[in-house]
Amino acid sequence: MQTSVTFKNLDSSENLRSYVSDKLDRFDKYLYNPAEANVVLSVEKFRHIAEININGDRLNINGKEETEDMYSAIDMVLDKLESQIKKSKEKNRERRTGAKFRDRADASTESFMGEDDVERQVKIKNIDYKPMDIDEAVMQMELVDDNFLVFTNSRTDSINVLYRRKDGHFGLIQPS
Repeated sequence: MQTSVTFKNLDSSENLRSYVSDKLDRFDKYLYNPAEANVVLSVEKFRHIAEININGDRLNINGKEETEDMYSAIDMVLDKLESQIKKSKEKNRERRTGAKFRDRADASTESFMGEDDVERQVKIKNIDYKPMDIDEAVMQMELVDDNFLVFTNSRTDSINVLYRRKDGHFGLIQPS
């Protein structure tokens, strides 16, 4: 990350400059593209103010903190920036995956006319199933609060469906 540090009403210190740049390097794991950080460290009477602006990777994040110690102000503003970056990255991730799921939902819902000329929709859900025996499938159903479990029977290599009956017991559907 390219960092520029500006000092206001404060003597230029290489220790502060290296401290800020070392701390800003931890944001490289969140940013995929090169980013630019502008840091302004200032002192007003007894207040030490750290202000950091990060531009890059389609983000523009600002943070400002003031305390009685410059190092603590830097740490506090960096924590604030880290939470902002995580929040924006998560928001972008949800936005991207949400659009994909909406497209899939539109594509995986089929409409057909029923016997009473009422339009019905069938939602298609793709699931992954793995090989296991019936005892393991029952244990899996007890752990998960689902009504059914699709799995490959490891003894017969056929696809089975284990479902929870209304009386609380389990039922097994297997091809003949």
